[in-house]
Amino acid sequence: MKTYDAAVIGGGPAGLTAALYLVRAGVRTVLVEKLSPGGQMLMTEDIENYPGHPTAIKGYELVDKFVEHLAPYELDRLGDEVREMTPVDDGYRIQVGDEAIQARTVILCTGARYKRVGTPGEELYTGRGVSYCALCDGNFYKGKTVAVIGGGNSALEESLYLARIVDKLYLIHRREDFRGAKCYQDKCFVHPKMNILRSTVVDEIQGDPFKGVTGLKLTNVKSGEKSDLPVDGVFVFVGFEPVASFVPATLERDKAGFVITDCEMRTNLPGFFAAGDVRSKNCRQVATAVGDGATAATAAYAYLEHMHA
Repeated sequence: MKTYDAAVIGGGPAGLTAALYLVRAGVRTVLVEKLSPGGQMLMTEDIENYPGHPTAIKGYELVDKFVEHLAPYELDRLGDEVREMTPVDDGYRIQVGDEAIQARTVILCTGARYKRVGTPGEELYTGRGVSYCALCDGNFYKGKTVAVIGGGNSALEESLYLARIVDKLYLIHRREDFRGAKCYQDKCFVHPKMNILRSTVVDEIQGDPFKGVTGLKLTNVKSGEKSDLPVDGVFVFVGFEPVASFVPATLERDKAGFVITDCEMRTNLPGFFAAGDVRSKNCRQVATAVGDGATAATAAYAYLEHMHA
């Protein structure tokens, strides 16, 4: 069984930054990422608020820069899924696919995934008209009519991207007021292709076994009025849930399942740190993930130094 000083779990902006700081400090590190590095950056068309890129940068371009920065350094990589993580005397035993490794410290950077609405028809038509990634699936709806469900930054940003492709877009939010940034709201509310449906919930996603999604059943929560809305596809952006099913049961988490840390990214478990979107916090952006990753790596290095003292 291979033993490392540090295991970074997750290859998004937090994980890539943590790995960079660790290998530059000479820490023997393994980066575990079951998919391509980049995390949700790969699913973002334009990143407009990352410092140093005032005219926006493509998500995949920023990922390439992160990966390029890591390339000169010695870093072990495992491209499989973490199945289990168990505390042991000198750190943590981690089952990655069929391989077991051990690490003295762990930095959890697994991020979060899009939540589901939970409405009838959603699971049935996922991949057949229901999507959670505009960048991945938007081109399937060129010249068609789609609905976007949600009211936060993700829903507004993805709506603006989809509006470049589709013929008509309905933005459906269960509240009257949107939670997303005002700069995105201002663009969406005046966009000629967008129709804003406030105080509206989706009762059912309807479809055809051969054609996929064909429409939505809606209810206005203020008036109680019910209506049918024909659409060719539905994009769901109603928040996130942490990717952390394999962590030790004793790891402290909040009510939503996100990992609780202090300002140095330390958790309640010794030598266990968390960074990025998997952490319990209010702001989930690339910039904050990078800061979390750098902070966690610095704290992990200090922990290792103390162990060896």
